Amino acid sequence: MANLTINGKTFTLDVEPDTPLLWAIRENAGLTGTKYGCGIAQCGACTVHMDGVAMRSCGISVSEAEGKKITTIEGLSSADSLHKVQEAWIAQDVPQCGYCQSGMIMAVAALLNEKPKPTDADIDEAITNICRCGTFQQVREAIHTIASA
Repeated sequence: MANLTINGKTFTLDVEPDTPLLWAIRENAGLTGTKYGCGIAQCGACTVHMDGVAMRSCGISVSEAEGKKITTIEGLSSADSLHKVQEAWIAQDVPQCGYCQSGMIMAVAALLNEKPKPTDADIDEAITNICRCGTFQQVREAIHTIASA
């Protein structure tokens, strides 16, 4: 059994301690916005925030996540409005297929929390998520739009 705080709610999940956080979030908590991409913490499709830091949930065990505040894409916005990154994504037509987008949005939100006006070098260093559709320029434009607002 594990107690996880996800999007401000406590979940008691019947999972083994070494279960990847990604699977606990998707299969046990029922929050399917976080995607499986590679399973080796390289692509970023599974990015969530743990205590405000962007982390790849496929490479984190449930036991490592216990006691931490986890935020998924479902918890990024409020009930009344989208998060500023989600708004910029729409304005800049970032998504194409959309599969990587929840992880990309989570990575960008963490970057902007840490550095509200990131340089291109900051973006290159922090946003290492893979987008097979090649929307990297739109992602960069969306980040700069938010930073200049």
